[in-house]
Amino acid sequence: MRTLRTTLRGAAVAAVAASLAAGAAVTALPATAAPAAADEGRTMAKASATKPEKPGKHKPTKPKTPKPKKAAADPDFGSNVTFIDETWTADQINAFLDTVNDEAEFSLDRHQVFFEPGTYGSAAGQDNPATATGIVNAHVGYYESIAGLGAQPDDVHINGALHVEPVVGCPNEPWACADPGSLTRFWRSISNMGINPIQRPVGEDAALPFPAGVTEPHQMRFAVSQAAPMRRMDIQGDLTIFGRYGEFASGGYLANSRVSGTIVSGSQQQWFTRNSEVGAWDGGVWNMVFAGVQGAPATNFGQTVGENVGVTTTVSSTPVSREAPFLYRGDDGELSVFVPNAKTDSSGTDWSTGPDAGQSIGISDFYVAKEGTDDAASINAALAGGKNLILTPGVYELDAPLTIDRADTVVLGLGYASLTPTAGNAVVEVGDVAGVKIAGITADANVPESETLIQVGPQGATVSDAADPTTLTDVFVRVGGPWAGKAVTSIEVNSPDTLLDHIWAWRGDHGNGIGWDVNTGAHGVIVNGDRVTATGLFVEHYQEEQTIWNGEDGQTLFYQNEIPYDVPNQAAWMDGDRLGYAAYRVADDVQNHSAIGTGTYSFFNQGQDIRLESGIQAPDTPGVTFRSMTAIFLNGSGGINHVINGTGGSVQQGTQRSQVVSYP
Repeated sequence: MRTLRTTLRGAAVAAVAASLAAGAAVTALPATAAPAAADEGRTMAKASATKPEKPGKHKPTKPKTPKPKKAAADPDFGSNVTFIDETWTADQINAFLDTVNDEAEFSLDRHQVFFEPGTYGSAAGQDNPATATGIVNAHVGYYESIAGLGAQPDDVHINGALHVEPVVGCPNEPWACADPGSLTRFWRSISNMGINPIQRPVGEDAALPFPAGVTEPHQMRFAVSQAAPMRRMDIQGDLTIFGRYGEFASGGYLANSRVSGTIVSGSQQQWFTRNSEVGAWDGGVWNMVFAGVQGAPATNFGQTVGENVGVTTTVSSTPVSREAPFLYRGDDGELSVFVPNAKTDSSGTDWSTGPDAGQSIGISDFYVAKEGTDDAASINAALAGGKNLILTPGVYELDAPLTIDRADTVVLGLGYASLTPTAGNAVVEVGDVAGVKIAGITADANVPESETLIQVGPQGATVSDAADPTTLTDVFVRVGGPWAGKAVTSIEVNSPDTLLDHIWAWRGDHGNGIGWDVNTGAHGVIVNGDRVTATGLFVEHYQEEQTIWNGEDGQTLFYQNEIPYDVPNQAAWMDGDRLGYAAYRVADDVQNHSAIGTGTYSFFNQGQDIRLESGIQAPDTPGVTFRSMTAIFLNGSGGINHVINGTGGSVQQGTQRSQVVSYP
């Protein structure tokens, strides 16, 4: 059983926030205790490094202005959740955010920051950010979620930037170090805010000869890859989603948001935008997909575009969608969770919180779980008693799955709340019920091996409601990375009419506990239920079929996949007499299925000539259709012989890309 380290950090963060609220100056957080040794050969993620005090970190004392009264006391969200209100100055906000935005990639610490409704920062310097003062300006780090508490995004208005920059590998010539860039800028998010972009470099970056954090006036940078969503955002200017010097980036997700200016995608290899409004979109590398986006570029996938080939696929409306549930403070001062209704054939943003748009659930109907206090027994008791669930930031060790047997239960994770099994169990099991909403959680495989980590409906499930689909939103799975873990299947969907909105299932290719026989995982996602829809599906590095679709009438909008890097030899990776395992496999007896905008990438790094016969394997039947498919050779040896079945040219050293516009 993995042993969690003792942590002082959560209490320290709370102390920083309390000091700021009281008007005190703050320097760095105190040291964090070292992790306990892992048993059974598992390598624990190191605790966050001690942060020495940085010169110039002292901030002006904040006036002791009383906070606005709330209608009733908020529940105890624990020390990893911080509420910021208008009594905080911009300097104090930046000082606090600088204490929670530098977690290590596999840290065990988690942070949720909420902005109460109000205006933060000064707009005076918006036309010349190099000289702007009084702005809210901070980097968003690992395991940090920042969200507004308004009923509308613009109830929280920020003059400044909440931004993400790539790794600066070569400070004296950053243009020479594209790798890793933003390839590992995972596990962070911003949501439900209006931002007037005024960005300046911060911290150590500001002292570099070529700072990464410089942008054009009225532009903010969010240079991320997987598991870093932007939702319900109103960006009142331009947005760039790649590094200043063209560093690599591997795809992100934008939904229910408005960007009034131009989104510049630059080096982003792939990106999915859903139900949003954009002024303009500039660029694209391999697979850019838009669904229900007003202002989206026209489809040009596979077409000649100057000296290049088109990579954009636009679908006018999203067939099935549901926006993420979110915490907000009502006019009466009470906290509630708004749960938007599902929609069909929708486009553009929908920020309504009226009774026709969804359900508002009072905070008293939620059980607020906390790391170190709650376990599977206490959480399941609350669920069985009819409560919805909020998981505050932390890592929860579970010796049994969280069991959801009540229809329409809402489970909302804050700050990348993580669940890990300790007895070979799943971490979530949904019963044969409809309308369950699960959002904002991460599942980390552990040892002993789990058969399945997240199971939506028991095998043979039949109960469903197409108008109120069970929905998984921003649900992420890791097999290896923080420590060694094993899970045969990461997510299994048995319930019909399920919606998967932004999923990243990842068998780790770097971090702790990594190896072909160490972090074992056969499948990322298996869909057995009928009429299941996936909007934004990322599945990477599993050892057999990455995604298996057995249900009828399934549909996927945007699929990103990398086949495993660490295959030791071809003999170890054979599907019978077939070379390798398909990245996306539709069962032979399926009669109806649709997928639009798929990418399969290869990077075999063991020096062996390993081949995948085809990225997609599907039955040749009129009802099974694919559109805008890409195979990519990233690097290494070997390659992919076909894009789908026997169609599409091979990719290997010397041939990077192969496209198939439609199939059959």
